[in-house]
Amino acid sequence: MNRPTALWVSPVSSLAGVARHVLDVAQVGIPGWRMVVSCPSGPLADRLREMDVEVVDLPVETGTAVRSLRATIQQLGPDIVHSHLAKADFLATMASVGTGIKLVSTEHTIPTDRFMYHSNRASAVTMETAHRLRLTRFSRVIAVSAATEREMRRQWHTKAPVILNGVDRPATLPSREPGLRLLSLARLSKEKNISATIRAFEHITREHPEATLTVAGTGDEEASLKDLTHHLGLEDKVSFPGFVDPDEAMASHDVIVQPSKSDNCSYTLLDALAFGMGVAASPVGGNPEIIPPRCIAEADDAESLAKVAIRQGLHLDNRPTLTDAIPTVAGMAERISEIYRKVAG
Repeated sequence: MNRPTALWVSPVSSLAGVARHVLDVAQVGIPGWRMVVSCPSGPLADRLREMDVEVVDLPVETGTAVRSLRATIQQLGPDIVHSHLAKADFLATMASVGTGIKLVSTEHTIPTDRFMYHSNRASAVTMETAHRLRLTRFSRVIAVSAATEREMRRQWHTKAPVILNGVDRPATLPSREPGLRLLSLARLSKEKNISATIRAFEHITREHPEATLTVAGTGDEEASLKDLTHHLGLEDKVSFPGFVDPDEAMASHDVIVQPSKSDNCSYTLLDALAFGMGVAASPVGGNPEIIPPRCIAEADDAESLAKVAIRQGLHLDNRPTLTDAIPTVAGMAERISEIYRKVAG
């Protein structure tokens, strides 16, 4: 018996961000469904093909992408088109006009600050209106955290089932020792608030001169973050290695520091818990759904963030663990399958 087809649409080609979600689900499969992915050429597409997942190239330019996606829909005849991130949502909306295809979306990022990604209020309001209109075409929109669902109701006036990002538990937790090898593992962008990490680290070094900080990743804020490090006299304690293998980085550090201004269901935090790391993070988005209060400090309170990081580094029994509320990858895929069955009828 042929399985129904779910066409996943991702506008990103890199392995960061939403690609992790796509790859995890592709690895375990969606129970009862054939999964095909439409995404731009690049590392994500290459990795999917290595996993023997069907991939259809998606052009980057919007007009061409709409035509290409429409042709893919007509050729495949999928039962569901499942889009990820705003650009893919709008592409799926336009490409599926008149086809009768059921649309599903997963909302991966929606900040509490409505104007974070917009230059002015008018731009933010216009985009919110556009989202509310396109949502009339979607059969389901999935939120990756309860916080995301609250913002969807507040900003877009829509409800959504919540499926937390899944992470698998290691058979045995890695052996850990107390330490203050701190790690920032995020895009170097304003919403990630890495300047607060560096300021908190300066507080830590006053009591613990042996502490180190690795600021991994790339982004627009790299130059200003290096300037801040120089200004605080921390050049010999802070490194900027660029892109790193996340598993290797977590294995060689003690505490993840993530005082983001915007997070929804952070894979970095989930992986940190699975690796037995300490966590010091802000209370934004879905973070309180993943980590306990002892791991949380306000995003711009450098002194409190430093205190949390020190406790997390030096007291192993204070570190967080994965709770039963956080699904495995297979459990997450099963929840997605349940949504599909309801949508497909």
